[in-house]
Amino acid sequence: MHVSADFPDPFEPNKTPVIRSLLDITADGFDHRAVSINRRNPGGPAFARGLLPRGQETGIAICEQSFDYGTTLQYAAPPRGLFHKTMLHRLGDWLAARLAGAPGPDLLVAHKLTIEGIAVRRAATRLNLPFALVIQGNTDLKILAARPDLRGEFRRIFHDAAAVLPFAPWALRGVEARLGCRAGPVHMMPCPTDLDRPLTPVVGDGTLVSAFHLRNLAGKNLAGLCSALRLTARQGHRLHLSVIGGGSEADLAQGRALAAGLDAVAFEGPLGRAALRDRMHRATGFAMPSHRESFGLVFVEALMAGLPIIYPSGAAVDGWFDGLPFALRVDARDHRAIARAMLALVRDEARLKAELARWQRSDDARRFMRPAIADVFGRGLREAIGRGRSAQA
Repeated sequence: MHVSADFPDPFEPNKTPVIRSLLDITADGFDHRAVSINRRNPGGPAFARGLLPRGQETGIAICEQSFDYGTTLQYAAPPRGLFHKTMLHRLGDWLAARLAGAPGPDLLVAHKLTIEGIAVRRAATRLNLPFALVIQGNTDLKILAARPDLRGEFRRIFHDAAAVLPFAPWALRGVEARLGCRAGPVHMMPCPTDLDRPLTPVVGDGTLVSAFHLRNLAGKNLAGLCSALRLTARQGHRLHLSVIGGGSEADLAQGRALAAGLDAVAFEGPLGRAALRDRMHRATGFAMPSHRESFGLVFVEALMAGLPIIYPSGAAVDGWFDGLPFALRVDARDHRAIARAMLALVRDEARLKAELARWQRSDDARRFMRPAIADVFGRGLREAIGRGRSAQA
């Protein structure tokens, strides 16, 4: 039984498909069910009523609906983290009540430490079940930093989990720096993508590309890319950047304002999956020094499409490509570092793409393909189930 706030469902169909993909690629070995959760602000009186016990009821659910993968739930919780633990404990009580008294799951899975983990550990404790934990760096580290008052709760979740599956090495390091190193098993697991078939790198068209929805242009650091382009222009280098991704007219206007005076920046609009892959294959390099990024599938998709990448330190895929020349790590706050990396992608294109072509044929590259990810995820789940059974014996 998976509990995730990042699962496409009838209430929020446009959420990232990563968690759903993990279930799909391991469906031959597990009977997966999901509880897709959506927080809703209940308002003043409703919130007050939700804090009061009502017999055996938890008072947590606003609306509940079945869908193909299980159940989707809108649950009551105020914004800005108010009563964060209280309301997620209520969610855990709801989950325990739902699963009690019937043939239940062998394992509960929380798809973030600092949100779903609170509810899942509560339910697992009440049901005497093991639980596994997926760590997503962006949200988890943000909440860990913002809520030192819940450090004890988070520490218990992290260390009590029967298995932990982080998306990236930097995310695990950040959690362990705050909560201590785990004694239990950890399975490092990249996110799966449908664009995981390698395309042999070719000489590109001279453009660097970035890909994101324009509503996210601040987090994806379009401002930093534009500042870097202005710097390279002053140094006598004319680089071209194409931004792939849709957005509203207001989003596009904001992007054009950030790129004011830079005729080397083009906004190409949204592309379908196959077209995105083809567009990246024709380019020279990929640059997206995001300020925050839990994993960033597009970096792996760019590498598989034959593009060397620029990625941010302490975010996204940091730790997966250490020492590899075609993956350039930069401080997202330093436009000079971004500029140097952009120049390197263009100047050293042939060498970097030759190194990338060799990597694409390696076992290291295969770990980012769906069969290998399914193996890691499946092993982590089986190990957690086994540890739970051993503890109950």
